[in-house]
Amino acid sequence: MALQQAQVTVVVIGYDDAAHVADAVRSALAQGPAVGEVIAVDDCSTDGSVELLERLAAGEPRLKVIRRPTNSGGCGTPRNDGLNAATSPYVMFLDSDDVLPLGAVDALLDAAVRHDAPVAAGLCLRKELPSGRETPWRDELYTRRTLVAHPARRERLVHDTLCVNKLYRTDFLRDHGIRFPEGRFPYEDFVFTARVWAAGPSIALVPEPVYIWHVRRSAARLSISLDRSNIANWRARIDADQLSYDILLGAGEKRLARATRGRFLDHSLRMYARELDLRGADYRREWWNLTRAYLATFDEGDFASAPAPGQVVARVVLASEEPCDLGRLKEFAARPARLNPPYARADDGSPIWSAELPQVELDHLLVRPVHLLPAAVDAELRPRARGTVLRLRLHELYGRLAEAGPEAVEAEFTERDDGRMGFAGTAPLTPHPDSGTWSAEFPLDLAGLGGGTWDLQLRLRFKDGSHRVVTAHALAGAGLLRRSVLPSMRHAVLLVQPYATHSGALSVRLAPGLSGVTDVVRRRLKRFFR
Repeated sequence: MALQQAQVTVVVIGYDDAAHVADAVRSALAQGPAVGEVIAVDDCSTDGSVELLERLAAGEPRLKVIRRPTNSGGCGTPRNDGLNAATSPYVMFLDSDDVLPLGAVDALLDAAVRHDAPVAAGLCLRKELPSGRETPWRDELYTRRTLVAHPARRERLVHDTLCVNKLYRTDFLRDHGIRFPEGRFPYEDFVFTARVWAAGPSIALVPEPVYIWHVRRSAARLSISLDRSNIANWRARIDADQLSYDILLGAGEKRLARATRGRFLDHSLRMYARELDLRGADYRREWWNLTRAYLATFDEGDFASAPAPGQVVARVVLASEEPCDLGRLKEFAARPARLNPPYARADDGSPIWSAELPQVELDHLLVRPVHLLPAAVDAELRPRARGTVLRLRLHELYGRLAEAGPEAVEAEFTERDDGRMGFAGTAPLTPHPDSGTWSAEFPLDLAGLGGGTWDLQLRLRFKDGSHRVVTAHALAGAGLLRRSVLPSMRHAVLLVQPYATHSGALSVRLAPGLSGVTDVVRRRLKRFFR
């Protein structure tokens, strides 16, 4: 379908982001004639952003600049300002540190017009910078072109809380009074998206990438989604989640409201639980109390709507008045989940989380097929000049793994940033009935991997032909996670740093050659002084 007529307003918001806002605006203008106007709303920047935008606007008639007289403290108010000023039939939103890929507007507009849909949505790619690694966001929703007649027909739509990978009919938003929360309201897109779904639109879905979400973890000012070290961030997330639930329930969308509970358990709760042991005691205590109070408002149906790992983490938090078992919780909240020993049983023999929390039952975990079991594998990497060894130990899980019959394990190291595979091998799993474990061993040539950060992934194979993909718990005792410098025929020297990720999984950083070692030292000094 030819869409040459200017039909779309792109609202770009920014605050003190002169380094990136021009790229965002240019990516919107580059969408072609379908974009009738780009409205750049500057939230009272002090770094020259607005002057830069005005210089761009002097040579581009489609660009309009709005400068707010005071800073709003959030993203909602400037987006509302842009929505108020929009004159096109359709509108979409863009943050100043992100970009639209070429063809994004045409893909969304074509789908919206073709299906006469008030909302069109497409794939968002999270792009890590500076590495450039891309990860699709909620890609299970965007596998093919389709029309969803009502949000309740696809409840997982509530899991895509982003407002920026969507195109909206302008009069649809205005007729239903759909706006962002004003002022400082972190996670304002949770609420905006809930208001959109509560209005019951049809939604045209497209599989094409329509938004590039830049993730800058080393930025001087972290984005809201990355700045999770302050308890206020968790409180704001709970508030936004609760308001989203209330909006959907108030609109009579009970199934969608319940789906927001499942989203909280499966995504938010698991993500923050993985980071608890990185926080101080005061943070952990307040986080635990806030979470218990919020989870107390859930009913059994809410818990049942979430995958098992989120349910179990929630029940552990509810069962204990004080933070507990943070190490096990971290790994059980991982993706995929790992349930580390010990494996306790109640007096009647049924599996439970621990002897201290017998009310947290685990029966529902064990009825799942083997490819979904939270299998636990310990890993130790021993770098040696004459040959590095990777040792693995698989733990029994209340008899379920023995029943499935573990036969072999495939190990694979993948470079985190570019996805290249550096090692892949298969080894038999040797049973040790006395300890209820199976073991395997791999010789590794670390120098052959090259520099970078390498993540270990395992595939457990069972006698019936089934398999389970897992990560491995990084053992930390006896200097196992100690940095080593190995002689190397290929690189002269190789700096090896095995470490545990935020979820406790084994990864390894490698820096080959003298220049690699020097670069590591330089980066560590830079982080120290910053």
